[in-house]
Amino acid sequence: MSKLLHVGNSGGFRKCMKVVGGKKTKDVAYVCIYTTGEELEWKDELDRTLGRFTYWGDNRKAGNPITKTKFGGNEFLEKIYYELECGIRGQIAPVFVFQKYSGWDVMFCGLAVPGDRRINPQDALISVWAQNDEGRYQNYRAIFTLLDVASINRHWLNDLENGLGYESKYAPEVWKEWVSKGKYTPLITEKNPNLYRREKDQLPDDNSVEYLMLERIIEYFEDSYIFEQFACKIVQIMDSNIVSIEQTRRTRDGGRDAVGKYRVGPSVGGIEIEFALEAKCYNLNNSVGVKETSRLISRIKYRQFGIFVTTSFIGNQAYKEIIEDQQPIVVITGKDIINILISAGINSIDLLNTWLSTNFDMWNIES
Repeated sequence: MSKLLHVGNSGGFRKCMKVVGGKKTKDVAYVCIYTTGEELEWKDELDRTLGRFTYWGDNRKAGNPITKTKFGGNEFLEKIYYELECGIRGQIAPVFVFQKYSGWDVMFCGLAVPGDRRINPQDALISVWAQNDEGRYQNYRAIFTLLDVASINRHWLNDLENGLGYESKYAPEVWKEWVSKGKYTPLITEKNPNLYRREKDQLPDDNSVEYLMLERIIEYFEDSYIFEQFACKIVQIMDSNIVSIEQTRRTRDGGRDAVGKYRVGPSVGGIEIEFALEAKCYNLNNSVGVKETSRLISRIKYRQFGIFVTTSFIGNQAYKEIIEDQQPIVVITGKDIINILISAGINSIDLLNTWLSTNFDMWNIES
């Protein structure tokens, strides 16, 4: 990247400074964001179906002010999102997103601009509290849009470095339209309606921290009824639009482990859609089959949907039938469970143990 884009060799934020009269200035020409996608505490996410990139800032030290970081990444985030909110988009330096591919190789993901057409500018950058062994600290979560730009002309990079941006004839048109009008044209990959996840895509990598966390969850929930409470909690963390969820009784539950309501629209004037939940705490090598998924599908009524939560994975045949028959089933597997917990700041065995013992008392469960 340093050879390709005149930026540094390390850090998540890598800035290229403007050059005037052959000398570098303090003004930023453009920024490269490098993500491995492997950070457990702050896992960046690239959603190609939305053209959205979620990036976590560079403060990782307990007691450290949120903007006092080595590479100044969070300070840069504050600046560009302030400029976004003020409508002075012409002052915002272009952001090029790269992701680790293999070894030293990186993959260019796209040209990014702060914000998203689906959210308020104020919600595009928020501070989040986290905790590690040293104590509590804050970091930023930033939402970017990847613009519909297939390639970047090197002449534009040169012009940016020499102080030209919007005025350059090599600047991408969709970027110029965003600068002038605030119009987002995201780079969207259409979801394949017949695509379903294989086993390896539903479980964490072997011997990873995520894998060990999942094993701990399976070990903890010897009672399937208590695991159903865990599943209810997971879906609530996953989506704040779930306004209510109620676990059914141990016996005679009508074939559903829980029922709930999902809100679409504002609190006043919106609608609530009912859903049913099924939960299975299986070992990692034990797949969920057609019998289990069909049980949930058969209980779903008109204008309802289902959520299936499992610590393992959905077998090929069962998953294919859900997708090909276009069943309204949300599938949450072992890997999804861990990603949901990590997004909530539960990213280690110690934190997981504390969270489990706090929320699920094995000796005081109503039946």
